[in-house]
Amino acid sequence: MSEVLDGWSEFNVAMVGATAALAGLLIVAMSVNIRTILESPTLPARAAASIATLVLAIVVTGLALAPDQPAWLYGVEVLGVALLAGSFEVHAIRVIHRDATEHRGSALEQLAKSIAGVLPLVAYLGGAIALIAGAPAVGLWALGVATLLAIATAILYSWVVLVEVLR
Repeated sequence: MSEVLDGWSEFNVAMVGATAALAGLLIVAMSVNIRTILESPTLPARAAASIATLVLAIVVTGLALAPDQPAWLYGVEVLGVALLAGSFEVHAIRVIHRDATEHRGSALEQLAKSIAGVLPLVAYLGGAIALIAGAPAVGLWALGVATLLAIATAILYSWVVLVEVLR
């Protein structure tokens, strides 16, 4: 697998650094308003899902830099980390759903608020399964797309958290 991963090494190095920097900035930005965030019924779960998604991107791209690991093992690692990060997203979806139901939100609003966080997880799971199944090229492309989606989703969720703090 190392020859397949070699083509992705620059991408993974860039993503580890950029994502780690972004995670640090978001944690600092949220910590400035942590009291207000914690008073909200939905913002802590959204913030946690955002950070978990960024950590997922950091771990997946970091693990890709480990030398001489077989594709199936990398797939198993990605699968485990994605499932763990997914638990934060499931919790956020439940909290958002409960809050929207209490405030008479429509099913479409609930879906829109939740779908962004699910997209990178689905891509990570698909990539992991492709790696385990012996399709490393497909799996690595899925993981690359998943990483970009994870960053975009984390920024979106973080933006929502920070804007809601000011309301």
